[in-house]
Amino acid sequence: MEKKIDEKKLLSEAKEARKNAYVPFSGFTVGAALLTKDGKIYRGCNIESSVMSPSLCAERVALAKAISEGEKDFLAIAIVGAPKDEEAKDACYPCGVCRQTLSEHVKLSAFTVVTEENGQAVTCTLEELLPRAFVFEK
Repeated sequence: MEKKIDEKKLLSEAKEARKNAYVPFSGFTVGAALLTKDGKIYRGCNIESSVMSPSLCAERVALAKAISEGEKDFLAIAIVGAPKDEEAKDACYPCGVCRQTLSEHVKLSAFTVVTEENGQAVTCTLEELLPRAFVFEK
């Protein structure tokens, strides 16, 4: 039986995570809340570096936290983002690197991405965001 995703709670957790973002260069804060199949939530925020390649997106921070704690089964992720000290108004979707990274740990068609636009939850599957994903066969 598939668990019901509480989009409002997941978005609220992402907003809380966004408060911890470290963005001295872009000023654009992002928070993510990753929901496991057993109901745990792992938060992440973006963390910038002066040499941009080691900067971390909120989604990958949440995923790394969850995996480092032994989690393997994920249901959904909520993402919110906006310039620092502003409320998020526009939908904020994962970048290409995050889409690919997430795809290596979830079933594309069964993993829900939740964002918010003008106060309303917007959902889609990761498969919709990443059609024809690269799959490394082991």
